[in-house]
Amino acid sequence: MTVRQITVSSLKQLKNAVIGNPSAKLSLARDSAFIHLLVSCLNHPATLNTREPQGSQDDIRIEAVHVISSLAYGSEITLSSLLRTNAHQEVVRALANPHALEVPRLKAALARGLRVLASSMADVVGPSYGPIRAYTPEHRAEAKVALNFLFEYECLDAYIPLLDDSSPQTSLSIAQLIGAAVLTDAHRIAIIEWLPPPERQKEVKIHRGWEKHDVVYQAANGKHGAWVLRHLIGMIQRKDVKTQEAALCALGALAMDNPSVANILTKISLEVGVPALNLVLAHAKSRVTSVQLAASLCATHIIRAQGNHHPGHLDRPTVLSVIHVVNRILSSPSEQPQNQIKACYILYSLVRDERDFCIEAADHGVLTNLASLVKSITPLENSCDWEIDEPECRVSLREAALKAIAAISLFDKVIKREVADTYDLMPIIQACLTQKNVGVRCSACHCLRSLSRDTAVIRTNITDSGAGMALYQVFKKEDEDVRVTAASLATVCNLVNDFSPLRSVMLEDGLLPRLMQLFGMENQEIRVSVLWAMKNLLAKSVSRMKDTVMQHLGWSHLAELANDSDPEIQEQAFAILRNLTEDETGVSLVFESMGDDTLANCLSAGLDSPHELVTRETTYVLGNIANSSRSQQDLIFTHPHILDGMHHCLADARPGARVPLVGCLLTLLRTNPRRKRDLIEAGFVSTLRHLCERTGGGSGGGTSVGGSGSLTMSTSPVGSRHHMHLYHLHHPHRHMICPEDDREAAVLAKQVLDLMDPSTIGEML
Repeated sequence: MTVRQITVSSLKQLKNAVIGNPSAKLSLARDSAFIHLLVSCLNHPATLNTREPQGSQDDIRIEAVHVISSLAYGSEITLSSLLRTNAHQEVVRALANPHALEVPRLKAALARGLRVLASSMADVVGPSYGPIRAYTPEHRAEAKVALNFLFEYECLDAYIPLLDDSSPQTSLSIAQLIGAAVLTDAHRIAIIEWLPPPERQKEVKIHRGWEKHDVVYQAANGKHGAWVLRHLIGMIQRKDVKTQEAALCALGALAMDNPSVANILTKISLEVGVPALNLVLAHAKSRVTSVQLAASLCATHIIRAQGNHHPGHLDRPTVLSVIHVVNRILSSPSEQPQNQIKACYILYSLVRDERDFCIEAADHGVLTNLASLVKSITPLENSCDWEIDEPECRVSLREAALKAIAAISLFDKVIKREVADTYDLMPIIQACLTQKNVGVRCSACHCLRSLSRDTAVIRTNITDSGAGMALYQVFKKEDEDVRVTAASLATVCNLVNDFSPLRSVMLEDGLLPRLMQLFGMENQEIRVSVLWAMKNLLAKSVSRMKDTVMQHLGWSHLAELANDSDPEIQEQAFAILRNLTEDETGVSLVFESMGDDTLANCLSAGLDSPHELVTRETTYVLGNIANSSRSQQDLIFTHPHILDGMHHCLADARPGARVPLVGCLLTLLRTNPRRKRDLIEAGFVSTLRHLCERTGGGSGGGTSVGGSGSLTMSTSPVGSRHHMHLYHLHHPHRHMICPEDDREAAVLAKQVLDLMDPSTIGEML
């Protein structure tokens, strides 16, 4: 398609031709010369026809941005053609032109065009809480650069003030842009800290550097700061439902994973008189479904951000308000599929990685409604014919419902067994593993990952139904989408544990070669998961299993991974070492295969790591060595950097490493008293004494920690010798340190001090 002359009438004709016509959009996008001309006329329409009056030039700009908006809604090729001609930059430039602000129609069209471009770029960049889409890495990188450009301060100055524009259409587009395009912490900070130039200058004059309050204080206690938040809160109080919906989505995007903003929205505002969260929850009772959904998503992001800042915090009334909206929409047979899709993703956002929220949702019937919904849209008869004339919205709803089921069933065993037994969803999940749609396959894998965290479900439902081996075939498929491969691999990590009947079957069917093949990919998530699977294979393993795994992984490769720059890779490498050294035979194997110097260098690297999870796994390896022979224990003392590293970790107040580290010292003293002098000279006495004093009292017996929440120690003072962990994709709880750690470490420290010199140290607790 080639258009030789740009006029108002030709652009209108072109706009009508491409709207809703993917092939016409694609043809136009391939005409690079015309796309360049189209974009350039946003700021230089007069060069096209100098005889045109100013009104006609503005009309050309308006129609041109309408065509650009339509193309932005198209395929990867059409959006890419716009980005290569810097359409986003030209739209911002046009908005920054004072003339555009004087022409309401032009201003509204440009604001809408920028919103469409930003939304389309955000969909490509991700992460998205909608259906999975496939984009090339090059297109994603291109869109990411363009999207980040929109959050530079000069760009914000061009379009953020329009949030307060007198035209409802213009302010609506800017609020919608914020709700759709804000993806990262950097985006949120840029928006939240933005001030109009007059207020910016006022802030500089009023406050000296050391007197300037942060944005949170300013927003909560005065009129300055968080300009965008204040205007969005004002917008949700307007009567227009589209404005309410857009402002709620924007507030939610800014509150997501941002405790500071969440705190602002839960405090009483001096301008409104009530917390903004109260206004949000009031809209959850709106008569308009889209507003209910926007309010529920906003409330979800607020309470989840608060929970991240205050672990264990559960705003039950707000959670129940969101669950009520979700339940109503999921259970209504007449509800639009698009609304049900949104409800599923809101539920996913609410319960994801939060055990209490999952249980609360299940207790209030959400799982019942999800199961009923997914059954109603997933007939098991003739499953191979599902996608013949099946509406896209139905496929997307299946993907969303399965993803929500996976999230809600991640933690609780009762919920897992309801999914597998009460609602009998295993046949549907298994059938979805082979569906053509990538998102459906991925969600089905996530369901099995959640269910496979329960031993009973693995041994019965997953194995007996054939779902486990069906997933394994997905895992082995070399031309599978990388996201499906990652999700299936996460499930395999659970299926290779020693209690799984599928472990031996998969090992005989090429599991280890496939794992090593995947480890060669340039994908950090997959590489970490491969090591996780090997770690689980080695837990409670016999010598033959250790030999088999290490023949594929390689001892020299393991040493390299223990020194890797990626802390998650390094953590899993030491977890593998921990499981290899879980008994004396394993310790001997590691010493013989790696050599004293290589092993010592690895341990030193682990102790020197600034990442607590790496240090913790390293201390468990040291604890296993401490339980071995004296000659092997000597590695700790003959390489001074190991002992120095242990002392540094203990003194550096790393809670997760304290208990296994002090337990290691206790084992060394009990089994090898002649090394007492080495530990004293290394400075452990004063550090251990300080640890005891800091806890402020505890039990003196040393076998348990007193108080109402008593913590009984294991028979081995260094804790479990092996590390077997059911796979959790986001790993949130393995980053949480038990609050009892300091008290238990103090109990162990008291025993170590008494063994060093009980007559001098005496009772410290």
